[in-house]
Amino acid sequence: MNQQTEPPADEVRIRLPRGLARELFTLERDPLPKMSRPRWLAWLPHVVLCYVAIPCGVLTGMTMNDHYGVRGPALVVLSLLTSASVVLSMFRPIAAWWLGLVAAGLIAWALHGHVGQGQSWPWTPAGPFTLAPVLLMVALRVPPRVTVSVIGITLTLNGLADIVLRPPQSQTMIGGAALVFGFVGILGYALRATRLARGKLVEQETLTEEERARRTLLEERSRIARELHDVVAHHMSVISIQAQVAPHLVDNPSEELKENLAGIRENALEALTELRRVLGVLRSEHPDDPANPHHPQPTLAELGGLVDNVRGAGLEVTTEIAGIRRPLTPGVELTAYRIVQEALSNALRHAPGSRVEVGIAYGPRDLHLCVANSAPTRSAPPSPGAGHGLLGMRERAGMLGGELAAGPRPDGGYEVSAVLPMDPQDLPAVRDPETKKAS
Repeated sequence: MNQQTEPPADEVRIRLPRGLARELFTLERDPLPKMSRPRWLAWLPHVVLCYVAIPCGVLTGMTMNDHYGVRGPALVVLSLLTSASVVLSMFRPIAAWWLGLVAAGLIAWALHGHVGQGQSWPWTPAGPFTLAPVLLMVALRVPPRVTVSVIGITLTLNGLADIVLRPPQSQTMIGGAALVFGFVGILGYALRATRLARGKLVEQETLTEEERARRTLLEERSRIARELHDVVAHHMSVISIQAQVAPHLVDNPSEELKENLAGIRENALEALTELRRVLGVLRSEHPDDPANPHHPQPTLAELGGLVDNVRGAGLEVTTEIAGIRRPLTPGVELTAYRIVQEALSNALRHAPGSRVEVGIAYGPRDLHLCVANSAPTRSAPPSPGAGHGLLGMRERAGMLGGELAAGPRPDGGYEVSAVLPMDPQDLPAVRDPETKKAS
């Protein structure tokens, strides 16, 4: 057996600082994300930061001029560098931080010979506040360990400058700077954690909705499989019985005829056994399902009873049948009944007090279904359903090679229409969309 050995401790110690150093000296572009809601304020953080950059530069120049007496081109350049670091933090926060440190260092160098008694150095009174927006942008977009390193390096350089270069008459500001930078770092960390948690929640909700839709689809396919199992099992049983009885309906049947009929019966019984073995397990998962071998599958002939039940629940339902009514294949009958049933159930749940029209038209090759309801007269109570009834109807129609469309009507109602082929056997096999993609 191959055993995975742990890396040496010194290798781990080297690897971590290298990764941190790579993050501290990166120039990668990391744009400030836009606000998701409301959309018309998407660029508000960028606009606010640009406005903040202007007073940061102006405040730096005014402080150097009024309190320290620094004048000349250096005043303008250092003010522009301070503003530029704030603007740059919108796109490259780490690079903006380094630019802000360079600007702070140059400001401290420019002030060194102008510091009076009791004046602060290396920061001006406004210095920590002009660097604070940059540190906030850093904390918003980098991991916490990088934020801690950035603030730590800034305060360390401040301390070294105080120890080595501070003018004797000046006053240190490392305590105030640490307080401002620490507050900004904690604020940025909290905002970043909130944003990441919200993103994870949205992602989880999307995955949950997709999983719910997939589960509903599988449940509907399982239900369809159980119903088709009953239909196919019935016909296979009839074939077996007919093959068994056929020799008794002929005078002096030949041995060849008896042998062929016996083979037909044997094959039918084997197919029936395999069918029950594979699909019968679906029945065991729902033993109380009304669609069991002792309950025949519904057909359009039972549409009147379904409509009466819906009327008894408080909906006004009218039916209209066009064309020559005739028996259809069991699969088409069952699918048509289930589509009408689901559409009426949706109208009952989501459009209480509405008027519902059920239309069935028998065409030469297709069966046309239409269930339309008017606008509800009262508000609908919360529905405990999964909200994927249309998914099941489309699955049933697509299984036969038919089509189903659903959508709101101009009058505020809703309409479900479907077209089912009379003889699905004449149509090409309908494949699963995932199978189509795979092929």
